[in-house]
Amino acid sequence: MSASNDFETDLLLLVFNNTDIANIGDAAGLQNSATAGSLYVALHTADPGEAGKQNTSETSYTGYTRVAVARSGAGWTVSNPTVSNAAAVTFGLCTAGTPTLTYFSIGYESAGATKMICSGALTASLAVSPGITPSFAIGQLTTTVD
Repeated sequence: MSASNDFETDLLLLVFNNTDIANIGDAAGLQNSATAGSLYVALHTADPGEAGKQNTSETSYTGYTRVAVARSGAGWTVSNPTVSNAAAVTFGLCTAGTPTLTYFSIGYESAGATKMICSGALTASLAVSPGITPSFAIGQLTTTVD
């Protein structure tokens, strides 16, 4: 069974933009969160896979931490079945380490072996070394959720 494109978009809008899905259960439907909060973007040196956690193959260069992105239209653009960053996402300056980054993921927590919502390949791998600040322009972190 496959979900309809309309419902897939509604689910993505609920998760990424904190937007209600009307008329499920009652007229109010599935409600948004009272406090939208953030989702966290992580960087990976290999594909974390669908069974992975957000720390699976997560980079660990000195200076790296996951980046919080608001659950709103200012943080995420949803266009069925695609989700992408609606603002630049900039990570910490590398002060030690030389990883090559190939994937990103989006999850619930700022650290740890937490659930991933989704992941995607970077448009090009990024070799990081001291002095490099990984940054991704609007729309560069794009994944399909289908």
